[in-house]
Amino acid sequence: MAPIVKAGLDGERELVISSWGFVLQREGYAPKRVTNARDDKLTTKFWRESFEVRRCLVPASSFCEPDENTPARWHWFALKGEEPRPLFAFAGLYRQWKGPIKRAGDNVDIEVFSFVTSLPNAQTRTINPERSPALLLGDDEMKTWLTGTPKEAFGLITSTDPERLMIVQAGFDKEDFGRGALG
Repeated sequence: MAPIVKAGLDGERELVISSWGFVLQREGYAPKRVTNARDDKLTTKFWRESFEVRRCLVPASSFCEPDENTPARWHWFALKGEEPRPLFAFAGLYRQWKGPIKRAGDNVDIEVFSFVTSLPNAQTRTINPERSPALLLGDDEMKTWLTGTPKEAFGLITSTDPERLMIVQAGFDKEDFGRGALG
């Protein structure tokens, strides 16, 4: 469960708690939670309606990427700025889910979200060569993501300038301890 920001019925932003991961029903398997929406898949049936009409912001001050080692080392990235961890938002999508979230589980009625990923930049590619979260870095970008056309919103999905990011923690622990230096 995490906070997301979406446009309310009155057009104003509202903060709500939502469950991370769209639910993918698979015949003969337990439902699978899909936490990331690839930018090159946003026009597919699974994502299209949410991308067109249900975009949200997922507020954050850092994000992590595991490397390919076993066990993986987790690398926490934050924006460079005057504050220790400037706020940003992941470009997100949301929708209502009605059905089971576990094999043979009871039906639930919950709001779920996922965030959008794009190609990694030069810095994040050294950790995860496949994908990186699409970050929204200012109020104008966040407003356009929430209320702009799908074409305008899609234009915001880019790799973050690597000069804007720094690694603030790295290690085997998945938890972010909020340190300002490598841990």
